Amino acid sequence: MLWGEPYAAHTMNTEATLNKSGSFILSQVGYGQENEIIHPLPFGPGITISQQAGSGAHTISELTSALLQKSERPGSPPWRVFDRQLVEKALEEHDLPKRFARHMREDRRTYLEDVTDELCGLRPPSWILVPQVAETIKHLLKGGHVIVVGRGATVITSRMPGIFHVRLVASLEKRIERVQNYHNLTLPEATRYVEGEDRGSRRYVKAHFNARIENELLYHLVINTDRVSYEDTAKLIAAGALQCFAKAE
Repeated sequence: MLWGEPYAAHTMNTEATLNKSGSFILSQVGYGQENEIIHPLPFGPGITISQQAGSGAHTISELTSALLQKSERPGSPPWRVFDRQLVEKALEEHDLPKRFARHMREDRRTYLEDVTDELCGLRPPSWILVPQVAETIKHLLKGGHVIVVGRGATVITSRMPGIFHVRLVASLEKRIERVQNYHNLTLPEATRYVEGEDRGSRRYVKAHFNARIENELLYHLVINTDRVSYEDTAKLIAAGALQCFAKAE
């Protein structure tokens, strides 16, 4: 089954070759040695947000976007948030069916899972999709006035000027409570959801970008949303981001 011209990469169909796919993906998105991305042009302005599940990234991103829009000159491009829409945007950009989004959780996939899904027509393999999502993240942030949540965006743009990186954290108990209330889940269901999302994010970033999502050195700002309200968190992010953007000009 073919997924377009990039599918030529599928000739790499052995387990040994798949073990090298992490390096292949890093090379495709320009991620080099010592976690440094080489790019001659400034990106942004833009923000990446990494979060522990249930830390409030979606709400905080929308609040931050509204604050930044107020700071813009008349006629400036609107600030946009790409959170749940990020995968659909990547599929659209690469002319792939939107139905693939249902099978594109933020997690590391095994070789067997990739091959099985490919044979069943559910989605192309990770060594095709992950670089495509990474390229979409780069395009969005290069265009500027965007907030991108998750999918390794912080790592992908780690050394690019004009991008402000944020990590949101909170206690496990509080995060489970938020998810339980928001999604109307039982306590065991919410616990499994939060732990599964956290595990998936860690494995996704480690497998595809050889980085630790918990590494605080990746971020300009780390905020505990147990102690800081969503509104105040958005104000802190907006203020820090504006300083970062000014220095990059």
